[in-house]
Amino acid sequence: MSSTQLTIRTDEATKTAIAQFAKKLGLSTSAFVMAATREAMENGRVTLSAPLEPTPYLKEIIEEAEQDIAEGNYHKFSSAEDSLDFLDKAMRDDS
Repeated sequence: MSSTQLTIRTDEATKTAIAQFAKKLGLSTSAFVMAATREAMENGRVTLSAPLEPTPYLKEIIEEAEQDIAEGNYHKFSSAEDSLDFLDKAMRDDS
């Protein structure tokens, strides 16, 4: 496949924003534009999105959960009923 150049005009802020967004997707600006163009031509729509990043609070919770797992500080249940029984017993023990 031979290639040709496509030039578009935009303001500097938009150019920078597109480049940053493309980078979040792991693409160059050119690859991003090509992906969006191909999707638009093939499907009549464009649905690219950046990967979700956890908030600092969620990262902290994940780290705590990973530490609990590493330390064996967790319970496994074979059914929802078993987990509810465990919680009921824990509530009675705290009273």
